[in-house]
Amino acid sequence: MNPTRTNSRSSRNRRSTGGSGFGSTAAPVRAGRFGSSAPSRTGGPSRSGGHGRRPAAVQGEFALPKTITPSLPSVEAFGELDMPRELLAALTGQGVSVPFPIQGATLPNSLVGRDVLGRGRTGSGKTLAFGLALLARTAGQRAEPRRPLALVLVPTRELAQQVTDALTPYARAVKLRLATVVGGMPIGRQAGALRGGAEVVVATPGRLKDLIDRGDCGLSQVAISVLDEADQMADMGFMPQVTALLDQVRPEGQRMLFSATLDRNVDLLVRRYLTDPVVHSVDPSQGAVTTMEHHLLHVHGADKHRVTTEIAAREGRVIMFLDTKHAVDRLTQDLLDSGVRAAALHGGKSQPQRTRTLAQFKTGHVTVLVATNVAARGIHVDNLDLVVNVDPPTDHKDYLHRGGRTARAGESGSVVTLVTSHQRRGLNRLMADAGIVPQTTQVRSGEEALHRITGARTPSGVPVTITAPAAAPRKRGPVSRGRRSPAAAARRVSARQSAVDAAA
Repeated sequence: MNPTRTNSRSSRNRRSTGGSGFGSTAAPVRAGRFGSSAPSRTGGPSRSGGHGRRPAAVQGEFALPKTITPSLPSVEAFGELDMPRELLAALTGQGVSVPFPIQGATLPNSLVGRDVLGRGRTGSGKTLAFGLALLARTAGQRAEPRRPLALVLVPTRELAQQVTDALTPYARAVKLRLATVVGGMPIGRQAGALRGGAEVVVATPGRLKDLIDRGDCGLSQVAISVLDEADQMADMGFMPQVTALLDQVRPEGQRMLFSATLDRNVDLLVRRYLTDPVVHSVDPSQGAVTTMEHHLLHVHGADKHRVTTEIAAREGRVIMFLDTKHAVDRLTQDLLDSGVRAAALHGGKSQPQRTRTLAQFKTGHVTVLVATNVAARGIHVDNLDLVVNVDPPTDHKDYLHRGGRTARAGESGSVVTLVTSHQRRGLNRLMADAGIVPQTTQVRSGEEALHRITGARTPSGVPVTITAPAAAPRKRGPVSRGRRSPAAAARRVSARQSAVDAAA
């Protein structure tokens, strides 16, 4: 399951160059609040690699590379793939029988070691698209302490946990060990997992760098590298760390890059690290998903808070996005005071707090998740049918990723954005950049139109408090650690008496 690569990487260029070429690691230039985040690239030498002019790119994206070696055809069933039977059995056990389009298109190629550049919206099945190939090609191998064999880099802790949860049953089926390496959690415990040996590491760039600097991890044996949501890592300023990490893995290894959007910031990674990749786009990063409705609700500034509260009081769960941690905390408290079971999620919360909040939201113990963009990627909640942008996003990419929390895997959902009068022009431009034609409605609190679109209703007004669910009682073994055997007690008495005699 780990065939020799047919495409040579001897020509892979690792050097950095100036200007706008692929070696630049300068931070991306951000435009105004509602402008496109992708600056225009002009000048500089051609990077087409001698294979002719690349096709014109969609606005805000780079032109996708042309595949030189023809790709293998797609499959319509997992049974058509050359995967270990343990993986196929695990898929059946998980109730997964038919691959999503991005899985059916990329797995035949990734399983034989081809580099892959895949674009698909959140919920399209990207995790198993790279995960099954990674596990199948790593199966049967054993990692040395501190020397993983496969690496998945992700931008956020939440996405790292989601990837780990999604891959765990399949990794267990082929007896591979997973380690999750993220900030906000005890680094000693993560170092211990790496010392014990882990074939696959799912990591955020910063924490992985810390562990490498401590000598607790080395990447020289990594033969398969995956970048998930690479564009967000670029937006968050991780590009220098990402390139430094990829420069440490085996140069002849397999690389896979998957993302919901492929903007020009990702061009650096594609040109520098992917060799003759199979390119697959399950859908354009622009444009609306057919099962998703988009609404712009024009509200008066003085009425916006009341509208928000009534939407939050709807029957069913909803994620509400705001710009700042302070605004999230303030709205969460206002909703609790109004009788709405809300919880806050942002970067100022500790990882255990964030994990607990997400668990409460998924189980329905909390019905409203009030969040900053920390929740815009890497969070999957079944049957979530409404996302509300209380504060409009800063660009069309943020809009697409916020909205990607609903209408996942073929389900239906709505994305609602509250718009005050001074925000209308910017939102119209943002929608155009996203390729979306939304339904626009003027609403007021208490009106039928607001209820029809969002299910809004008047809150109870009875304050509520969200408490942590009761922990399950800890199972005790046949002998409690807190109790000593009679022989041990006798030895302690004897020791005390000896000490008294010696002191006398």
